[in-house]
Amino acid sequence: MDSRQNDLASALVEHVEIGVIILDSDLRIQYWNRFISQCSGKSLQQARQQPLTSVFPEADTPHLSKMLARARDHGEHVNTQWRENPYLIHLPFNASGQAVPLMLQSTLLFPFHSLDEQLCFGLLLYDTTELARSNEQLDAALNALSGKQIEQDQLIKKLEKANAQLLQSEKLAAIGQLAAGVAHEINNPIGYVFSNLKTLAGYVHDLLRIIDAVDGAADLDELRQLKRSMEYDYIRSDVEALIGESEDGIERVKKIITSLKDFSHIEEDEFRQADLHRGLDTTLNVVNNELKYKAEVIKEYGELPEVECMPSQINQVIMNLLINAAHAIEQFGRITLRSGHEGDWVWLEVEDTGQGIAPHLLNRIYEPFFTTKPVGKGTGLGLSLSYNIIRKHNGRIEVFSTPGEGTRFRVWLPVLQPAEQLTMEDTGHYE
Repeated sequence: MDSRQNDLASALVEHVEIGVIILDSDLRIQYWNRFISQCSGKSLQQARQQPLTSVFPEADTPHLSKMLARARDHGEHVNTQWRENPYLIHLPFNASGQAVPLMLQSTLLFPFHSLDEQLCFGLLLYDTTELARSNEQLDAALNALSGKQIEQDQLIKKLEKANAQLLQSEKLAAIGQLAAGVAHEINNPIGYVFSNLKTLAGYVHDLLRIIDAVDGAADLDELRQLKRSMEYDYIRSDVEALIGESEDGIERVKKIITSLKDFSHIEEDEFRQADLHRGLDTTLNVVNNELKYKAEVIKEYGELPEVECMPSQINQVIMNLLINAAHAIEQFGRITLRSGHEGDWVWLEVEDTGQGIAPHLLNRIYEPFFTTKPVGKGTGLGLSLSYNIIRKHNGRIEVFSTPGEGTRFRVWLPVLQPAEQLTMEDTGHYE
């Protein structure tokens, strides 16, 4: 092909009202035409040599993988119609650069070889919105669909915001309920540290008197008599005990404050690797005052790998389960905290010897604002938000309960969060 033919081909590709993307065999972007830049709002210069799914994350679905497999393995031209999928690649603007609420998109993926015989892929994107509008019934349906999609997007944003606010409110409410207990937990060690400091102040005063007497003492016998009169041997042994007790008290306060700090990351919204046992111990420290008068806490931890999660949100779930367990025990009972690892999953378990849950109520415990606790004892949001948190982690909660004997909640979490996957209902079929 001579240079004139190349120029004509380039001009055609740049001005045709069809999106053209050229990919190498690893689906790295080599080129796209002006249509893609205008309709996506993205720069080719920044996208060049980047994986397609990095530039357009919404395309990273099993649907694209299956299209690619047919094109690569069988040399097929794989076409999808706008009726099957909302879009493969999100193009929020039309060819004039105007924002559009909904672009109906058909696609064609096909393999070809470059001049140096390297396997490449062509991806063509058609805006078939106007074609659909040419049919009066389709046009009406499209307008209705566009309006519904806008409403749905707005509703989803409102629901996400409301859920985040509920989570934060429930967490703050829970911390508020625990505040008095935490204050009591801190007050005890601070109280005896303060008492020890007062005693130490008296001891230091006596020891300074002995030291000052060295300069004016006539002989050693006079100093020995002064030491005996001030009970020096007792002071010496008691000072060591007081310092040790004070160190223990300060360490307890430090432990409680550290636990509160670890627990209170309300804004956390990113998955990261975490030690779940550390989170369990942190949560136990925070709720200790709620538990110690109601139950003996037994820890039966298994071997756990680090888990990809939002640690503070998992702590929130465990706190809700522990407080519920304490409230379910009328007199004094036992709460057992367990953990285990099975394949690609880990589990955490909270079991109590409380009243249990009636069978006809088990299917309602995750409903928002549903509670079996007395008025003022609970918000009815703890288990509902816990359920949503675990679902967000792609996990599940199981409950086993026998009225009069107790309840056991088991939380399952994947060790690694799966890549986003869509069902065939989400992605549509292609032929």
